[in-house]
Amino acid sequence: MSVSQSAARSGGYLGTEDRDGRDPAWETVSQRLRAEYGEDVYTSWFTRIVLDRIEDGAAFLTVPTRFLKSWIQAHYAERIAAVFAESDPRVARVSIGVRVAAPKLSTPPRDSVIAVPVPEALGARTGSAVVAPFPRVDANRLAGSPLDRRLTFDTFHSGRSNALAFAAARQIAEARPGDPVAFNPLVIHAAVGLGKTHLLQATAHAAEATGRRVTYLTAEKFMFDFVASLRAQTALAFKERLRAIDVLIIDDLQFLQGKTVQQEFGHTLNALLDGRQQVIVAADRAPAELEAIDERLRSRLAGGLTLEMGGLDEELRAKILEMRIAAAKLAHPRFDAPAEVVAYVARTVTANGRDLDGAVNRLIAHNTLSNAPITVEMAEAALRDLVRQVEPKRVKIEEIQRIVARHYQVSRADILSSRRTQTVVRPRQIAMYLAKQLTLRSLPEIGRRFGGRDHTTVLHAVRKIDELVKGSPTLADEVDLLKRMLLE
Repeated sequence: MSVSQSAARSGGYLGTEDRDGRDPAWETVSQRLRAEYGEDVYTSWFTRIVLDRIEDGAAFLTVPTRFLKSWIQAHYAERIAAVFAESDPRVARVSIGVRVAAPKLSTPPRDSVIAVPVPEALGARTGSAVVAPFPRVDANRLAGSPLDRRLTFDTFHSGRSNALAFAAARQIAEARPGDPVAFNPLVIHAAVGLGKTHLLQATAHAAEATGRRVTYLTAEKFMFDFVASLRAQTALAFKERLRAIDVLIIDDLQFLQGKTVQQEFGHTLNALLDGRQQVIVAADRAPAELEAIDERLRSRLAGGLTLEMGGLDEELRAKILEMRIAAAKLAHPRFDAPAEVVAYVARTVTANGRDLDGAVNRLIAHNTLSNAPITVEMAEAALRDLVRQVEPKRVKIEEIQRIVARHYQVSRADILSSRRTQTVVRPRQIAMYLAKQLTLRSLPEIGRRFGGRDHTTVLHAVRKIDELVKGSPTLADEVDLLKRMLLE
């Protein structure tokens, strides 16, 4: 019997998709959730939910991972059930399961579903809750995220763009137990693919070698372990074990979600710093720009040493390529890339280190599969799409606001606010000027993106900065610098 036949016989129905492939019943609920929680939270937690079917008064939702199921169950399931009941009176409860590659069953396995009864205040029929088994946290150990043994200081290449971050991380890693704690907390931020994770894992390896207790955690792993400890009623043991380590390393802090989780991380951070224990944090932005993170937590992070790992310069890209090619020769002895090819790739593939890895893999494939020698002409053909990424860069207004705010030491919220102090007005006008210069947005659209301002305000700002730039070489240099930062 098919799933649809089973659902029909039991009085239920499969989610009916519209022409865009979306289920209308879930679309109504998801739009309400988007409006209620905001775009950031919705994108992080709700976009991967799929309505499988509605059957016997229950809406069966699926998500791709057990972690996502556990997180939604702990934080949002009751609200999803309430919104569903308000939107569709036939729904009395919501079940959340994990999607698997195997064919769908007419009834999901009992151990992969969480049934959430709708609150009785809504006047809907309630059902019994079936709670899935939850992994227990061992109170005697705190297992961190796995470390890659290849990511060490020996395999990390430093250059002008990351020299300070490398030096600070190495100094921390090589300290002995009992040495004074330096740069606490150390916050490292950089865009994707510039080596944050490599540097953090190298620090973890080296610090462990000194005999210190080190835990490396991604933000997602921290969230999962904390929620698991709450459900397993071992939260106190989890906190004690976390605060008993010597070096805590947290990666991808920008993904730390949820007020309770952020508060607990803040308490842990305070306890470690007060106890003179080392904390290292990495994110894709500086602490002041992590707008989804609690303000007190951002303030405590900003009180340490914050270092940026910039884009890889051409010399550093060439070093990385040479190392990747040397490693590739071990598996492909006949593979070799002439110096002019290495120089071409280093000059044209500029986005990040992962693109350099992709470039080497493509050269290997073209060389070994076609037996053709590696030349600059062959590299141009093989890497065409990687090079195209760095042609005209599309600048976003949000990125302009972020870069300008950081340069003038104000917050993006200040730029979007109605404040009229000179320290805020000038950066705001420069950001509007750059938005007009570097994007195709109209004046009314730019005004809307700057706190709902009128297009005449934007026009005034553009004309004002254009006039000032002509009469002030200093301001002209500042604006040129900001343009280069946005376009590089």
